[in-house]
Amino acid sequence: MADEKFRLKARVSSSNLFAIKPVLERIIANKGTIKQTEQGFEVEADLQGESARALNRMILSELRKVEKRTQIRAEWTSGNATEKFFDYVPKGTPRAQGK
Repeated sequence: MADEKFRLKARVSSSNLFAIKPVLERIIANKGTIKQTEQGFEVEADLQGESARALNRMILSELRKVEKRTQIRAEWTSGNATEKFFDYVPKGTPRAQGK
């Protein structure tokens, strides 16, 4: 299966922001931005992968390897479809943007 391009907008929170920051920086690298907030991090990036679910799972799994109490609320957009996730769980059905 060919990789698709996705636009990620996410909020990441954790009980140990210091531990997860290097992991986020490695995953996002020069593909986007990471902004620290009082609650954690706001992330925006352009990533490629098999699916939004696979990319979301990869990021959360990597973050939880260093800190189990990490959460992600993410929106993945590809073309006109947007998928939302809370941790590993999809929230709602994919929808076209602007609807």
